[in-house]
Amino acid sequence: MGELVERVDERDRVLGVVDRDEAIRRRWLHRIATVVCRDAEGRFLVHRRPDDDSRFPGQYNWLLGGAADVGESYEEAAARELYEEVGVRVTPRFVFKYLCEGVISPYWLGLHEAVVTDPVRPSAREVAWHEWVTGAELESLVRGDGFVPDGREAFARYRERGAL
Repeated sequence: MGELVERVDERDRVLGVVDRDEAIRRRWLHRIATVVCRDAEGRFLVHRRPDDDSRFPGQYNWLLGGAADVGESYEEAAARELYEEVGVRVTPRFVFKYLCEGVISPYWLGLHEAVVTDPVRPSAREVAWHEWVTGAELESLVRGDGFVPDGREAFARYRERGAL
C-alpha cells in the first residue's frame, strides 16, 4: 500500500483511511495542504516541478504542498510540506480552504501563507527551479502556458480575497 490519506466528504468530515492513489483513481475527496511563500519584501516564491514528477511534470506553480497525512491537520501538513520541499521551518498561517475540482481528482485544498526570511534549500525531488517574483510578475506567470491548472484556480481565489 502507498501513501495513506483520509477520505473525506463534501463537508470535509473523515470517512476513513484510504490509499492516496486509490482516492485519486476513484475521485474520492481527500485533503491537500498548500503554502504561499512570501519574502520580507512581499515577493512570492514560484517554482517549476521536476520533469520526472508524476503530477504536473515541468510545470510552474506558486503553491508548495501535498496531501495531509492521516490524523494531520491542514496546518501541520502545510508546515511539514514546506520543510520537505524547501527546507524552511516556519508556522504557516491558514488563509482559507475550498473544494477544488482538481485536474487529476477532486480534493479539499487548504491554503496557507508563510513569510520566509531564511534561505530556501529546495529538494531536487520536489523543485527543479525557483525564484522570488512580484505580484505583477506572478500574475503574468499564472496566465502563461505551463502553469499548474489547480494553482491558477487557487490564485484567482486568493486574489479575490484581496491578498495579492
